[in-house]
Amino acid sequence: MFSSKDGKMIILSSPSGAGKTTLVKKISNKKKYKISISHTTREPRPNEIDGLDYFFISKEKFQMLINENAFLEYANVFKNLYGSTKEQVFRSLDNGQNVLFDIDWQGARQIKNKTLNYELISFFILPPSKDVLFQRLISRGENKDEVIQMRMQQFDKDILHWKDYDFVVINEDLDKCYNQIIGYLENTIKYDEAYIEKHIKNLI
Repeated sequence: MFSSKDGKMIILSSPSGAGKTTLVKKISNKKKYKISISHTTREPRPNEIDGLDYFFISKEKFQMLINENAFLEYANVFKNLYGSTKEQVFRSLDNGQNVLFDIDWQGARQIKNKTLNYELISFFILPPSKDVLFQRLISRGENKDEVIQMRMQQFDKDILHWKDYDFVVINEDLDKCYNQIIGYLENTIKYDEAYIEKHIKNLI
């Protein structure tokens, strides 16, 4: 049984470029919502701050944390390692904070497969179309052509995991997508799975 005093675990996953990180940051502005800051071995992007966006660490340090069983989940994504540590997550949950996870399907699956005494709600974020996703990846600026191509190819694999999630939300408009997520979290709107299935068929 979950304690009403504890926070909830809220996972947002998406193919690269669908907007989950922006949504996680927007949701975290609500009272009692906190981002689980992941550790990663990748290089910081422009304007990213160590300890605020990610904990940027070496592969050796990351492996040490794996050996210490420090991670609640971790995954290899585009040849970089990402992981959420148990200590910071459980401390926040026990203090009544709802913890937001900005992670891929691998990390989400690891958390779902664990027996934890906290409520878990998961969201899979999708773009309105592949063309929109392609333009978003280009607009990031730091992605080279081969990186964009690799991420577009990975999209076709990532989308197959949509059924692993409680809710799928289409991020055509950021504010609308945000309001849908909050509506599902607060049980104020109904989930239209038939519409989602139709949208996914158009993306595959």
